[in-house]
Amino acid sequence: MKDEGRSVSDEDWAALVEAAQRDGVGGTAPPKPRRWRIRKGRPGGMPAGQPKGWRTGPAWQEMNGRAARRRRIKAVLGMALVVLLALVAVRPQLLTDRLPDELTAALPDGLGGDRDSAPLAAETARPTAAPSREAFPDTPTLKDPFKGSPALRWADGAAGIELPRAKATNGLSEARIAAALKKAKAFLVAANIDPATVRGDRPAAALALMDPRGKELRDAMTRAVERPTEKDDPLALFSRFDPQRVRPVGDVVKTRGRMTVRKGKRPGEVEIVADYTFVYPLVKTRPGFDEVARTIVRRQVTFGVYDPARYRVTEGRVMVVGYDMSFGNDSCEEKEDGFLHPEFTEDLAAAPRGSGPAVDPYDRSEEMRPDRARGGCGTVTRT
Repeated sequence: MKDEGRSVSDEDWAALVEAAQRDGVGGTAPPKPRRWRIRKGRPGGMPAGQPKGWRTGPAWQEMNGRAARRRRIKAVLGMALVVLLALVAVRPQLLTDRLPDELTAALPDGLGGDRDSAPLAAETARPTAAPSREAFPDTPTLKDPFKGSPALRWADGAAGIELPRAKATNGLSEARIAAALKKAKAFLVAANIDPATVRGDRPAAALALMDPRGKELRDAMTRAVERPTEKDDPLALFSRFDPQRVRPVGDVVKTRGRMTVRKGKRPGEVEIVADYTFVYPLVKTRPGFDEVARTIVRRQVTFGVYDPARYRVTEGRVMVVGYDMSFGNDSCEEKEDGFLHPEFTEDLAAAPRGSGPAVDPYDRSEEMRPDRARGGCGTVTRT
């Protein structure tokens, strides 16, 4: 599904900003980007040789503007007017956000109406493109932590995990597939949305759902939560943040993705592939700190479903048979302590620039690319 919205090409926008800055209008400049990490794993051990991450960052960072020379005041004012009109044409919210709600509510879509915040329909197939990009995205706040993010239109938490219609597949009944889909959703929620998990507690509900017959992975994840290392890393399946350093802003995790069912390689075997992106707004726990940063986590988890007449399985549990993951805005320098470490503006000065390719963490039109991890820390275009 393609997101709607007005946008301007990167080339045209760069030319517009360059012209404005040349004449002393505005003062935006590319910031030092944050990082982005991608990993891949299979049962039989945690992801080995984890890369030092992909880095993520916003497309633009505000800087102090400079006054134009007096002798060019008329030319600068003229250029400022051109730029202002161009910005309003590209993003009318720059004007309408200052108007009273009763006025903007009456405007048509694209001029401050409800389209830009209207919830998206559920994702039922791979999108054909990334969500449209705003020239000047809004800055997230403690009150509106998803401002400026495509996730603003995504579903909240578990509501974003809609199950496909179950049907009998490869010798497994419709009822068994339906039950497996519900358990897969329960695991994803417990591992990535449950407030206790997100704030760094032991993901007890998620661990309890893992089939003990998948002992190697279950034991590895239990070990990872208790004593995380580079080899045993709970982030392989669980989204967790260090409660001593950051806290979630509000109770909402934005969620978007889809679940598909496919025939397994053997009789009586079915695979459920869950591909979801989760967006977490966070703030440092330091008193008075109010900058909001977002971390974007994409996961593709494959669950095995088996005919109990052919295979030994535990009823009511999930068997994870594969997992890929990618992390946007997760520091590459932090030790492997089992937590995601979002970076804020003040953290970027001493951070090395990522050397890998640029990635849009909101782009779900492409398959996950674990091969990108070989390039070390990469950059992304927005958070």
